[in-house]
Amino acid sequence: MTEQPISFARGAPGLELIPAEELADCAREAGLREGPSVFAYGPGGGYAPLREWVAARHGVDPGRVVLTVGGLLGFVLYAGELLERRPGRVLVEAPSYDRPLKVLAREGAEIVALPMDDEGLDPDALAAELGRGSDPPSFLYTIPTFQNPSGRTLSLGRRRAIAGLVAEHALPVLEDDPYGLVRFEGEPLPSLHELAGGDTVTYTSSFSKTVAPGLRVGYVVSPPATAPAFEERAASTYISPPFLAQATVLELIRRGRFEPNLDHVRAQLRDRRDAMLAALEASFPEGARWSRPQGGYFLWLELAEGQDTTSLAERAAGEGVAFVPGADFFPRGSGLGRSAARLAYSYEPPDRIREGIGRLARLL
Repeated sequence: MTEQPISFARGAPGLELIPAEELADCAREAGLREGPSVFAYGPGGGYAPLREWVAARHGVDPGRVVLTVGGLLGFVLYAGELLERRPGRVLVEAPSYDRPLKVLAREGAEIVALPMDDEGLDPDALAAELGRGSDPPSFLYTIPTFQNPSGRTLSLGRRRAIAGLVAEHALPVLEDDPYGLVRFEGEPLPSLHELAGGDTVTYTSSFSKTVAPGLRVGYVVSPPATAPAFEERAASTYISPPFLAQATVLELIRRGRFEPNLDHVRAQLRDRRDAMLAALEASFPEGARWSRPQGGYFLWLELAEGQDTTSLAERAAGEGVAFVPGADFFPRGSGLGRSAARLAYSYEPPDRIREGIGRLARLL
């Protein structure tokens, strides 16, 4: 039997990290308890008991919470609304999550990539962009904690500086935080949503990284003024979300299994991150550098100038290793990220991580 390729490309938990048996039992229990209503159409904002749980966790009214079909759909709905209501350039981090970049390109939006370093997005670069021209940007899209693709986390000082800038300029912000709870070390930091008071910052997350991606349960916490319009847009897009999946997540929470499962995921991913960092340290050539995330799914690899990771990815595929070249995480045609790559440590166990990094090192 042919060996499965070693995947550093999949931003997903390994199948062995998904509590499938318990989730199946939770789905059965939720379906029997709720009856036909959980299999029918319902409010566009989603399953009310889970909305209430999310709202309590974030200290907001449940009417500000909309449960979406995965986290990415929250971005699609938000971007569509903002680009209609407030046309203009969209500010993103450089690098940034590739799927939203594709959505924005499809919408014909002007994408402005702002530089970041190991402390996250540069507030001075944001301030300079906000001072450029007479037309304000449409919005800022940011992943401050364990960023996809870099694994970097925005420092507390920078969070405060950026919160001040967005308040001063009334800049709408979409804060994407699917990885924040998957922390292995260090102290949690306040979200931009918390620091800015929730009036300009829309917060989105999901249960894909903490429970299971296939349930497709995400959520958006909107500012009070825009929450009704966001829920209406969601309902007009897909009528109603899948209530059984949302009720399954809540049943896991009701059983007291959410936090223990999260602890298990954290421990497993910590071991995988450590295996990748150790393998890189032991085998990669001089001139290569990489981020050292305190949580999340990814690290960012930068090779010596002149290396082409798109070419490397093609050669690596022949050796049974997959990863995503860095150019995919910058606006198309920018020429950025050619010597960089995103390496996901979430999907493979430590022994396969060590083997995969060894194969890449030999190619270099």
